[in-house]
Amino acid sequence: MSTPLGLAALTVLDTPPLQHVDLAERHGFDTIGLRLLPAAPGTTAYPLHEDDVALSALLRRLNDSPVEVFDLEIIRIGPDFDATAYVPLLEAGARLGAKAVLVGGDDRDRSRLTDSYVRLAELCASYGIVASLEFMPWTAVPDAKTAVEIVGQADGPARSVLVDALHVARSATPLEDLAAIPREWLHYAQMCDGSVPAPRDHAELIRHAREERLVPGSGGIDLPAIWSALPAGLPVSIELPNEPLRRAVGTDVWLEQLITAARAVLGRVPAAATVE
Repeated sequence: MSTPLGLAALTVLDTPPLQHVDLAERHGFDTIGLRLLPAAPGTTAYPLHEDDVALSALLRRLNDSPVEVFDLEIIRIGPDFDATAYVPLLEAGARLGAKAVLVGGDDRDRSRLTDSYVRLAELCASYGIVASLEFMPWTAVPDAKTAVEIVGQADGPARSVLVDALHVARSATPLEDLAAIPREWLHYAQMCDGSVPAPRDHAELIRHAREERLVPGSGGIDLPAIWSALPAGLPVSIELPNEPLRRAVGTDVWLEQLITAARAVLGRVPAAATVE
């Protein structure tokens, strides 16, 4: 069975959900990710959990499509986090059949951040959705080891760590730390490439992550090595925002390039090194 490939929200963030399904269907993606909450104030999101008409229209479209919703974005855990505030999002996610919600850790108080994640994971479990904590070098969860320490404090089936290739390459995350993540905590991984050397300051790291990712195989990240440390067949979300490159060729050609390149990377992963 081939690895399921998803079209991440950030790759085509200017595309509303109905058209997002169209793009995924046309180019052979198995799943999509939807951004219901903005990553930062004033940035693009599609709050389907606040618009039952739009949510119902998307559900009808999905009923006629082989494409499924895999993940929702983004819940950010800050100092004043209240997990119950996200019940409407999780309810919408359950209706959509979403399997995961992306979680960012912004609270620098580790104990409080961990407690907040534990409460969120408990809530997510009641909706059949995993709470995928993504490590990012500029956040309070800067690497895989930290993510594992936090997620390990939760109980139940919603525990999850999200691996993003860009953040692996730009954080203190050796491949051994990826291989040490419990297999049952891995539900999907995000693929892209990136330039080397990496930016040094956080502002540039963030800009690259949001605007300047590269086509798999065209940058300096050892993607086959990363995927060799992950379970075979783990669903892949292609998260690759780069508007200059996309505009240069057009969205349809761009997406064909991305899905072809991702498959090529997965084809170079040594089978013997990949953990089932």
